[in-house]
Formats: sequence, C-alpha cells, structure tokens
Amino acid sequence: MVMKQFKAESKRLLELMIHSIYTHREIFLRELLSNSSDAIDKLYYKTLQDGDTGLNRDDFFIRIIPDKQARTLTIEDNGCGMTKEELENNLGVIAKSGSLNFKKDLEKTDEIEIIGQFGVGFYSAFMVSDCVTVESRAYGSDEAWCWQSKGVEGYTIGACEKENHGTKIVLSIKPSSEEESYEEFLEEHRIRSIVKKYSDYIRYPILMEVEKSRLKEGSDEERETYREEETLNSMVPIWRKNKNEITQEEYEQFYREKFYDYEAPLKVIHTSTEGVSTYNALLFIPAKAPYDYYTKEYEKGLQLYSNGVMIMEKCADLLPDYFSFVRGLVDSQDLSLNISREMLQHDRQLKLIEGRLEKKIKSELELMLKNDRENYEKFFSSFGLQLKYGIYSDFGQHKELLQDLLLFYSSSEKKPVTLKEYVSRMKEDQKDIYFVSGESVNRIEQLPQTELLREKGLEMLYLTDQVDEFALRMLHAYEEHEFKNVSSDDLGLETEEEKKAAEQQKEEYKDLLESVQKALDGKVKSVIVSQRLKSHPVCLSSEGAISLEMEKVLNAMPNAEKVQAQRVLELNPSHPVFNVLKKLQQSNPEKLSEYTQLLYTQALLIEGLPIEDPVAFSNQICNLMAE
Repeated sequence: MVMKQFKAESKRLLELMIHSIYTHREIFLRELLSNSSDAIDKLYYKTLQDGDTGLNRDDFFIRIIPDKQARTLTIEDNGCGMTKEELENNLGVIAKSGSLNFKKDLEKTDEIEIIGQFGVGFYSAFMVSDCVTVESRAYGSDEAWCWQSKGVEGYTIGACEKENHGTKIVLSIKPSSEEESYEEFLEEHRIRSIVKKYSDYIRYPILMEVEKSRLKEGSDEERETYREEETLNSMVPIWRKNKNEITQEEYEQFYREKFYDYEAPLKVIHTSTEGVSTYNALLFIPAKAPYDYYTKEYEKGLQLYSNGVMIMEKCADLLPDYFSFVRGLVDSQDLSLNISREMLQHDRQLKLIEGRLEKKIKSELELMLKNDRENYEKFFSSFGLQLKYGIYSDFGQHKELLQDLLLFYSSSEKKPVTLKEYVSRMKEDQKDIYFVSGESVNRIEQLPQTELLREKGLEMLYLTDQVDEFALRMLHAYEEHEFKNVSSDDLGLETEEEKKAAEQQKEEYKDLLESVQKALDGKVKSVIVSQRLKSHPVCLSSEGAISLEMEKVLNAMPNAEKVQAQRVLELNPSHPVFNVLKKLQQSNPEKLSEYTQLLYTQALLIEGLPIEDPVAFSNQICNLMAE
C-alpha cells in the first residue's frame, strides 16, 4: 500500500493533539468510546428513518480487548462503519468531523444526540500508541477497508477482511520510558476505572472480558480462574430517570459512591430544563463541610457531562462562590466544547445554566428553611459562613439574593432566627435592628453594653463569626430597618427626660471626665457618663465606621495595617467606683490617674482587646490589694 501524507496543517495539528491539547492521556479512551457511540447512534437513527426493523437498540455494543502479550488495545463497535471515502475524509483529514456533518443534517430534529463535534478526538490515540490501525465496514456494504498510521509520517488505506459492519480500532501501545508508563492502559482495573469515570453513561453496553474466580467443583477452599465478558458501564444515568422512579435510598447511594461521602446529603435537588438552555442536573447539599472547605485548597465545581459523557470533573463556572458547597453534576447537549472536549467555550448557554441553577438552589434552601428547620440549621452551621461571605463579597451585589437565608442567634429566642423573624417581633416604636458582636454567645451575654437593651426588653442578634458585622454593614438595613451596633456611642434609646438628665450629668462631671481623659493620654476619643450601664462600672463603646469587634478582626489579618476604632470610655455614675473617682479628683489626682488606667484596662479585657502592659496591670492590682 502507498503511504499517503497528511496535509501540512494536519501534521501540525496532530503534533498538537499528541503533545498539547489533552492534559490527561487517559482521555484517549473516552474519545474512542464516544466515537463508537456516535457510530452506533448514526446507524440506529438511519435504520429508524429507513424503516429497517432488522436492528434494535439491544443489538448494539462496544467492546474493549486488552492484550498484554501483543501490547495492543482494541476498541470495536457494530455501528455504521465507514466506506473507503469516509475513512479518507474523516481520518485522513484531521479535524474534518463526520459527527459534526451528521449533526448539521439533523439540526431540526431532537431524536438523536451526537457527542463528537470536532473529529480530532480520534487522534488522541497517538498519545498512547505508536501505530493505530482502523478496520471498518460500512453498513450495507460488502467491502471492508483498513486505515493505518504511525503518526505524522502519514497513513495507508487498503482493502481488508471484516465479517460484520462496524469499526475496529487497534492501538499498538507505546513502550514505557522513565517518564511515562503506558502498560497501565492494558490493565483491566485501569480500563474499568476510566470507563466508569468518563463513559459510564454511554447508552450502549461497553463490554470487556475480565478474569474471575470461583470455587472448584467439589472443593470448599480451592479456587479456579476463568474469563467472562462483563458490561463495564451503567448506561442509564440516574439523573435522566423520572423522579418518581428513584427512591431516596438510590439518591443517597449514588451520592455516597459518586462523591465519596460517608454521610447522606441533607438535600437532593433533581431538576431538568428544556428550551433556550436544555440540561439535567442532580445536585446535593452535604450534611457537613469537607475538612478543607474554608481553605484555598478547596476546589468548587459541578461535574459536567455532555450527553452522558463526562467532560469536566469540576466546572467552577456553574456555581457562584456563595453556593460552592453544592455538589453534583449537570448534563447538557447545548454547551459549546473546545477542541479537546476537556474545557468549555464560555458562552451564553453556560451563563444561562449557572443563573438557573442559582435560582433553583436558593428556592430549595428557602423550602428547607420553611419546612425542615432542623436540617436547615444543621446546614447553616456548616455552610452559613459561606453565605455571609457572599453578602459581603462583590461589594454587596448578591445581598438581596442571600439576606433571607441568614441565621443569627437571638437574645430573646435563645436560638438562631432569620432577619424576617426578628423584624416580625420588633416593638411598635422600635426603628433599628440591634446586634452585638463577640467571640461566643456566653461572652456576649456578659457584656455590660447589653444591660440597657435587656432592661428595655429589646431583642439583640448575637454575631459570633468574624464576617458577621461586615456582612450587616454591607446590608445596611433590612426592610428599611437599619442595623445598630449595641456598642455604638449613640443607640438613640433615651427618652427626652433621660437626655436632659444626661446633659446635666455631663455638665456636672465635666472636670472629672476631662481629668480621666487626660490621664488616658489619647487612648480614647472621649470619656462620657454612660446611660447604658446598670451594674458594671465601665465599658468601651466606639464612634465612626469601625467598631471594636471590626478592629479585632482587621488587626488579626496577616500583614494587616493596624487600625483602631475611635474608642469611647463610658463610666457608670451609679456605681460605687464612680464615687471613688469623684473623691480622688479632689484629694489625690495621682491616684485618680492610676485608677483610670486600671478601669481602662478592665474595659479592654471585657471587650477581648489586648492590653498594652500586663505587668503594669498586675502591679496595679497588687498595690490595690495591699492598701
């Protein structure tokens, strides 16, 4: 047979196929199996069109034959096969796709789905093979033809013997080197795993003869080995079945096996859409966050299938960051794939699917919140932090989408509540939504700043995550009610009489407050007589945009520039300590300064803020005890 040359551009493309386009060598098997599936689809469709009743779907198969001794891997099918001309056109000219041409002929029908689109997947075989032989006989033809190539040098075509219609591809597996091992593609377990990963849902059986063992007849211990042909793929994807055909146990088993989770998911979302964007999706909300979920190493994304063939293990573009906890898959025939089928062209269809999935996930979470509160709270304890980050990120672009999914611990309900639930219980004359930040619920309960609100019977939201206050600042308000930090300098809760009394006290103790502020030497912006303290002698509040809790969070960040809230020291005029300060102002200014430092340090400790000089604080306590 005469060697024929690839065209110059085809040679270059073949080199790219072998060295650049595919990132994983195992992809070659997915491509060849997809081509076989396409060939069977074409024949099946043709027989339906022609009214040929001699074939039905159960007659078709794809077979894989590994031969370690001969170092060959064979993939054969009983699809439409190819004529000599088709072999020349489809394999002799790289990137001329028979599947694509066939698909164009069927643009107005929905009866068949073609996986291949580019005609280049076949050449991925050269990544693992130094010689590829294709024997093919077209359906209805008496002639069979053999195409053979060792790569960029060219190819030959000649007549051959083939008993039945279809195509057989024989790969001569490359010898292994120090850098690469190719024997793995002759191992039964490796072939099985690749089929399971990429081609499990091809609609025709993928067969392979495998080695099995059984007890010898008449023996209780001795075993014998034998070979038996086995179907490697499942063929029918669970997500393409009707929901009423699938039990909860089947969903859970699929999730555990597919995503390697020992716990059942909290929620299963099985949805499909037709029209502008057609897809099937099977999504799961896990019961717990993976150990690396809140780290940079975590990789979000859904598995992406095109007509049952897995294209991407994790397609990040199908999920917004705030829903990155969702696991699952999407199967669509509408996505534009790039030349290697490993990546997507980022087109309008992908955006449409992402938008619809986002709305579906949100609506399902809202249903869980409404109808299954216990599981929703379990979900929120694992992934609520991610929703809060979603509120804060992108300059608050998603806050309206996410705000009704948030939960915060309530001072009055003693459990997590939504913002809507808080607002529904607000007092008639209450304007603001009050919150207080701290390391834990127990620590917050002890903060002196909360005393006034407890006395007035006002509900507070306890913020215990670092991002909480930043998220509420980004929300600014909910249903026209602004968020108010309990530790802010002006809560606006005083009556007119209380305001007048406060002004009188401010004037009455003006000299004392100035002396205390002077003793602190710029550590606080101001010292005031507190209207919120009841049993505690002192507390810190803040003015301006940065609260005390935000100061702690910002300063804890690596390489952060140190920030400080505008601190206000509040003194309780009804506490015995205040009387001591008044006396010392007249009798012992030096002692007043020492006690002022002591009170300020106590206020820092109450807030969980670092103290400047622990040794000096210890000495002050000891001196006080010795008096």
